[in-house]
Amino acid sequence: MNVAIVTVGDEILAGSTTNTNASWLAERITERGSTVGRILTIPDDRDLIADYVARWHDEFDAVIVTGGIGGTPDDVTVEAVADGLEREFVVHGEIRERLVEKAAAFRDENPEMVEEYDLQLDIDAAASIPEGATPIVTDEGWAPGCIVENVYVFAGIPDEMKAMFDAVADEFQGASTAETLYTPAPEGSLHEALEGVTERFDVSVGSYPRSENRPGRIRVSSTDPETVEAAIAWLRERVETTEPPSSSEESAE
Repeated sequence: MNVAIVTVGDEILAGSTTNTNASWLAERITERGSTVGRILTIPDDRDLIADYVARWHDEFDAVIVTGGIGGTPDDVTVEAVADGLEREFVVHGEIRERLVEKAAAFRDENPEMVEEYDLQLDIDAAASIPEGATPIVTDEGWAPGCIVENVYVFAGIPDEMKAMFDAVADEFQGASTAETLYTPAPEGSLHEALEGVTERFDVSVGSYPRSENRPGRIRVSSTDPETVEAAIAWLRERVETTEPPSSSEESAE
């Protein structure tokens, strides 16, 4: 499965929010054997989001759009997805009922906050999704995500986004397999081995240079596990290897 990830948000482009969603999603998709072919960050621009959804839902097996859902005026992502797929944007009755109950429970549990602030919850906006879409409802978030054709719409808040992805993670299983070899050698000394392995085996190879806290990495992937195993064995005979870094070393990176 070839997947594109679109992260939406003016705050990401302004640098005020770090785009951890894209890297988290890419890692989870890759470890399931699928491939991330594009990662794009765009502003909260309804026409622009719709344009990429319209083009990429034909070019990729799946498109994930994260950010800009929730029912406030700047949350235009779900409407834009409806535009891009030429679908009506409609209130989903079951979602609306759930949000009415959730809003009532919130008011009961937080009376002081409700009294102090003029909370305006646009339930119809939050309950609206493209016509025919399947909602992704989680306990973590207010507005739901949704699936429409091969487009998956997730919240931008990381905890909510992760919960939505986990709800549909099995749909991102792919046929690719990968193995990583760790080396203390500088990347500049690996050219001959990296060129040789791709000439001899039908694999994709990624080389990632060492840093102060972790060794270099050579990642070999293919749809055939035996080919990956053979390519890694060939590399081990030609590249100095070392043990993988510990979790503490990785977190210090």
